[in-house]
Amino acid sequence: MPKLDALVIGLDVGGTSTRATALTLTGHRVGAGRAGGGNPTSHGAERAAAELSTALRETLAGLDPARVVAGTIGLAGAGRLLADPAGRAAFDRAWHDAGLRCPYAVHGDALVAYASGSAAPDGTVLIAGTGAITAQVHDLRLDRIADGHGWLLGDTGSGFWLGRESVRRLLADLDVGRTPGALSTAVLTELLGNAEVAARPRMTVDAVIQTVTRRAPVELAQLAPLVVTAAGHGEPVAVALIAEAAAHLAESVSRIRPADATTPVVLGGGLLTADTPLATAVRTELARHWPNAPLHTAGDGAAAAAWLAARDLPEVTDPAALHARLFPTT
Repeated sequence: MPKLDALVIGLDVGGTSTRATALTLTGHRVGAGRAGGGNPTSHGAERAAAELSTALRETLAGLDPARVVAGTIGLAGAGRLLADPAGRAAFDRAWHDAGLRCPYAVHGDALVAYASGSAAPDGTVLIAGTGAITAQVHDLRLDRIADGHGWLLGDTGSGFWLGRESVRRLLADLDVGRTPGALSTAVLTELLGNAEVAARPRMTVDAVIQTVTRRAPVELAQLAPLVVTAAGHGEPVAVALIAEAAAHLAESVSRIRPADATTPVVLGGGLLTADTPLATAVRTELARHWPNAPLHTAGDGAAAAAWLAARDLPEVTDPAALHARLFPTT
């Protein structure tokens, strides 16, 4: 039975950072930690576990680990970790080495993103950052999933998609001898260091292609902010790309969300949680398809993971009230 001074821990493990939070059962944050990217798919289980350990130790500094009665780790590729004995063993060691003796659960990052925006047991989460994925949530468990197929086969409407499409528009301009517009000029400058087009435009085309193909494909996502900024200034090509991306993202939601659904939709990922033209366009698309569905924005993933750990404890008699204390604006 948890003690009156019991704590729960939540971790949001991403490809670039690992964040952890310790909460009391009344929603007070008493510890926080941060470390480098801890996704085992991206970095390997041992390095991921090392980052997990760093975040846990920082979070528990000055706290008695024996007070922690439950924990949740949210990360992309949770199923792969659970199916990998060596990876799970590495995470178990990190947990144990931090002084923790309570059990912990592992959930996909999409569920954690959903829980950071809504306490409702059923709903939908749409995430658009470097990649894009949609998931249905049922009884606060991931149910059906759409897209998240990776840059080669899917992730339509994502940061990668916006970056790739911006380069395609640039190449089309150069192919027909059209003077690049504002977006294409910005993309050309970003890729080649200047906006000069050779007397034979094909030379510039070849230089762009060589530059892009020498890099990892996912690096095209680094061009997405150029599209977002240009769209904010009304640049026609960028505005069209944003509209197309929003339509793609809404379509991925429609693959798994009933047309008459009124459950909440949570928007996550950097492209949808910030005040961007894409976030605005996606909200408009979703409101058109599901006019009676509440739209929420994802918040602190580590706090959401901690809430998931706390909600099933007998001392937490009103999980929704606890959620409201943690996320007063969702």
